[in-house]
Amino acid sequence: MLDVLQGYIPDAALEQVAKLFSQDNLVVKIKQERKTRHGDYRRLPNGKHQITINSNLNPYRFLITLIHEIAHFEAYKSYGKLIKPHGPEWKSIFQHLMLPFLRPEIFPSTVLPFLAAHFKNPKASSDSDTVLALKLKQFDLPNGKTFIFEVPEGAVFTLYNGKMFRKGPKRRKRFECTDMATGRLYVFNPNAEVELLNESNKSDE
Repeated sequence: MLDVLQGYIPDAALEQVAKLFSQDNLVVKIKQERKTRHGDYRRLPNGKHQITINSNLNPYRFLITLIHEIAHFEAYKSYGKLIKPHGPEWKSIFQHLMLPFLRPEIFPSTVLPFLAAHFKNPKASSDSDTVLALKLKQFDLPNGKTFIFEVPEGAVFTLYNGKMFRKGPKRRKRFECTDMATGRLYVFNPNAEVELLNESNKSDE
């Protein structure tokens, strides 16, 4: 399993990760980028367990995603399938599994304080923690994209599928944005990655 993960996670994390796979029938597969999630866990019909993770994640986000999904596996083993996916059982296991990795040999010192704060009450996705997501993004390869929360209100942006939206006000935790083609309103996670357009080359027509 470490052969699969080598190069995707920090080298200093390999030994600790190996311990998590030492006894369990768990397989990790690396996938092409999926726009809706970084990774997932599922129990296969043959009784085995599988984690998939996007190949384009930087090593720190990849490690967090890996432990996130292993926590789902451990929660399933301990509590069965009737618990909430990101309920207190999963949170407790995620915190316990992640703790040994929160050290400067693995994560940059500039990120560790924000990770420590996040894991006091981990959420369903680290992307919902806007400060942590911004800290982790600095280790991504340049892709010309930005987070919704960084886009000025009123600015126009595009999604990966080419659809154009104008950013509106924040509604509770998400931003209300208008589809430029239909006028319909949609809400976006603050950390959705989009491409900001130069409106000198665009019109509302």
